Amino acid sequence: MTTRYCVIIPTYNNGDTVAGVVERTLKVCPDVIVVNDGSTDNTQAVLCGLNVTILNHDRNLGKGNALKTGLRYAAGKGFTHAVTLDADGQHYPEDIPVLLKASAECPDSLVVGCRNLTSENMPRQNTFANRFSNFWFRLQTARKLDDTQSGFRVYPLDSLYGMGLVTSRYEAELELLVFAAWHGVNVQGVPVRVWYAPEGERVSHFRPFWDFFRISVLNTILCFGALLIGLPLAILRKIGIKL
Repeated sequence: MTTRYCVIIPTYNNGDTVAGVVERTLKVCPDVIVVNDGSTDNTQAVLCGLNVTILNHDRNLGKGNALKTGLRYAAGKGFTHAVTLDADGQHYPEDIPVLLKASAECPDSLVVGCRNLTSENMPRQNTFANRFSNFWFRLQTARKLDDTQSGFRVYPLDSLYGMGLVTSRYEAELELLVFAAWHGVNVQGVPVRVWYAPEGERVSHFRPFWDFFRISVLNTILCFGALLIGLPLAILRKIGIKL
């Protein structure tokens, strides 16, 4: 099968940054899919002038749902792999070839662009939340990954599991990693750059209390899932049975 890559960019009210992210992305990949997750600013008008596929949600459904919309569309169009990155400018589209190189070397792997969590301008709440998430991911999957919350990834589209169970918001990206690991998919991290706008200029839809609460509840559920789903699947693979 011929490998076909596309890039998926979910966006919600990133009218000031999405055009620049898309234009830089088009320089390294001609197939770009933008999922406009019910933006209420000028995002839609900005996107209309760009040579990309635009998928619109009538209202904001959350990043998890935006990712599912983009991933399912890409699979339906015959793409084998999808790169995902955020529309706020924190990821460097110029680093996409770094992820694609790792993906080409191991096409069945889910590749994650790992940020430097000790960088000078990394928001403290992001660093804490990521380390918290990394700990639970290792507990739930017996695997180590340095940046489980990075949205800069390459997904092998025929190795996505649990799409119907994935929740609607930020925690969806953690779920996709856990489900992949439970099913024996190799999860590989590669270092990438990250940029955060100065304090006061950042556009963030992360709600510290509620999103952290949701992630905590999710991790509790996934710990039970590791015993009921992850461990039995690992045992079946050990004896040569793959579901």
